[in-house]
Amino acid sequence: MENDVIQKVKIANLDFENPFFDSLRDDYPGFNSWLSRKGGEDAYVLVDNNQLLGFLYLKDEKEADDSIIPSFDMRRRLKIGTFKIDSHGTVLGQRFLSIILRKMLNDGHDFTYVTLFPKQTGLVNLFEKFGFRQWGTKSNGELVYFKDLAVLNDIYKDFPRLSLQCPTKKYLLSIFPQYHTKMFPESQLRTERHHYVEDLSVTNSSEKIYISAARQVLEMRPGDHIVIYRTAERDIPAEFSSVASTICTISEIRQITDFENFDKFQEYCGKGTIFSQEELEKFWYNQYPKYIIKMLYNVSLNKRIIRRDLRDIVGINAQRWTCVELSEEQFYHVLEMGEINESFIIN
Repeated sequence: MENDVIQKVKIANLDFENPFFDSLRDDYPGFNSWLSRKGGEDAYVLVDNNQLLGFLYLKDEKEADDSIIPSFDMRRRLKIGTFKIDSHGTVLGQRFLSIILRKMLNDGHDFTYVTLFPKQTGLVNLFEKFGFRQWGTKSNGELVYFKDLAVLNDIYKDFPRLSLQCPTKKYLLSIFPQYHTKMFPESQLRTERHHYVEDLSVTNSSEKIYISAARQVLEMRPGDHIVIYRTAERDIPAEFSSVASTICTISEIRQITDFENFDKFQEYCGKGTIFSQEELEKFWYNQYPKYIIKMLYNVSLNKRIIRRDLRDIVGINAQRWTCVELSEEQFYHVLEMGEINESFIIN
């Protein structure tokens, strides 16, 4: 996670007396001893201006657990051992949850779980939104939530997997470079090695809002899939620098004219939009661009596909690449050439 505000560090390198851990000490007797025992292991942390704002510890476990009711049998699981964020308006929880779920799939797990106290309503709601269901309880009063590979036929609850079971349309959608990597941090290009992934709402959110001028957006429906196409930098030939980078699923399509005033439009765009308030105001008063795409960020292509190969191998021959409908064959070709882990696909 180079050049990322979220870093993977050894637990021993953290200040165990940091006030960030006080609530965990209150809830879990012996928490400091636990930190000491885990000192040689890794955790994901967010530190901003020397202030610890997020901590995530994951464990690959196989043992049985009788402290959970109903008990866990011996099997491989990804345990979300400790997860805490200090809420500060950047939907950091969604970014950490996407790290958990992508690791679950990339590492070949079919079961992950977390224990939460009922008072942690924000986290409970977050986990439920993205497909966690209650397994039971622990003897200390915690709730046990789990997620497995059951298909729930809901783009949020099945996240980050994308379902290809039902007939859907597929599109290629152009995103300008200045927006691309802030929206899709794990789709950063090698040529962007100096780009720093910041603690921004649009970066952290799994739900992305983009506003396009392409009328073809109106043909999109919830459940349709989008291949994100990062356009070339200014004055650089597109053949080798424009790339397909990311797969998303449509959640909703709206138009600016659906909103009775600017405040409601801005509220809808919320934390998932890449656009500044100034840009949103300009769009509102010009009523252009006007087509609003809300989408879920499923997975980045492991291998980016340059425009030349999209044209010559995938067979995309459009005059304008702003928004292009893809055939089933072209979409599957993108998935194959992008070397996506098959665990991310429901078919």
